[in-house]
Amino acid sequence: MRIPAYIKTSVEEWLEGFKFSGEIKVRFSETDGFGHLNNTNAFVYFEEVRTDFFKHLGFMQKWTSLEYEAMIVVADLQCDYIKQVHFDERLTVSVKVNDIGRSSLDLHYVALNAQNDICLIGRGTVVQINKETGLSLAWDDDFKMLFKQA
Repeated sequence: MRIPAYIKTSVEEWLEGFKFSGEIKVRFSETDGFGHLNNTNAFVYFEEVRTDFFKHLGFMQKWTSLEYEAMIVVADLQCDYIKQVHFDERLTVSVKVNDIGRSSLDLHYVALNAQNDICLIGRGTVVQINKETGLSLAWDDDFKMLFKQA
């Protein structure tokens, strides 16, 4: 298996760091004319697990509140397609915090099929910004602590 450059350890060690996962069932509409998962849907799966992860930590509730000054935006996102995925497969998609910046998070993703084969590997950066100004907004200490524990 080709290991992406952003994985700095063995794959086995890298996989051990994932604690938060969600289950995805590949819908027919998510496949293409060749019968496998359309490449754009990996990003939808990453978004779903990322959103659930932030809900689990209590952050989505804050960011989506009209009164809260901050929200997050995706700064970049990439996916390495390791193994084909087909209609009706069930995937376990996991996310973990790889690095915490002043106002950004580098997140890593992995999707495993029912046989525990790695199908998708990804990473991306999200940035917390001020809703009014659009400028980056530093994490407070509570956020940082929860990210480090996640």
